[in-house]
Amino acid sequence: MLQPASVTPDAPDPVGMPLLTQQWLDLCFVHWAVAPDTVAGLLPSGTVPDVHEGSTYVGLVAFRMHRVGWLRLPGVPYLGSFPETNVRLYSVDGHGRRGVVFRSMDAARLIPVVMGRVGFRLPYLWSRMRVRADGDTVAYTSARRWPGPRGASSRIVVRRGERIEEPTELEHFLTARWGMHNAFFGGAAYLPNDHPRWPLHRAELLVCEEDLVVAAGLPAPQGAPVSVLYSPGVPVRLGRPARPAGIPTP
Repeated sequence: MLQPASVTPDAPDPVGMPLLTQQWLDLCFVHWAVAPDTVAGLLPSGTVPDVHEGSTYVGLVAFRMHRVGWLRLPGVPYLGSFPETNVRLYSVDGHGRRGVVFRSMDAARLIPVVMGRVGFRLPYLWSRMRVRADGDTVAYTSARRWPGPRGASSRIVVRRGERIEEPTELEHFLTARWGMHNAFFGGAAYLPNDHPRWPLHRAELLVCEEDLVVAAGLPAPQGAPVSVLYSPGVPVRLGRPARPAGIPTP
């Protein structure tokens, strides 16, 4: 296996002709540290857990997807705009590319859910969702409708704090992710993205009531999160899936 690429706050390979454009807005990142061997079996073939100082991480990320568009076409205002909450893991492939692996992606629009499941084999799930901001406080709620487990839900409330001028190594590791690994073509492939550098804020977790992590096949989080962040968001460009990830070797 190649040495993993450096973690960089800016996309190392900007996307030329995007497959999709979208905006990710009002993001809340909640993370717990886990032992790599507890999640290794949940990653796509050809990838292994990405590790920072001996741990890998489970992320619960809630946000607003805004104006998803195909190629260079304008983003769609209604069907392309909806709340989303995902459960994700951290991966690296045989080419050294760091990415994320989504274990579940709850979204509030049925048509994008079906398109994501059928066209990209992503674990999208249709849920009743809401994002509400009140001053520096943002609340995210989700209750799953289809396909299940029906009733899996989350309620996350955070208070936005000060702007982070220089993120820590861990904060870069958790947020500066320039692609995802997924089983697109019978094996793991890599879907790259690029966007401006994250504007990150410290955040206080006021409420975290959820069973999405367990519903995604992961152990229940133990203890307080190791990181809670907020971002007002970024515009994003997603590229076409790259060649298969390759099988890491010891």
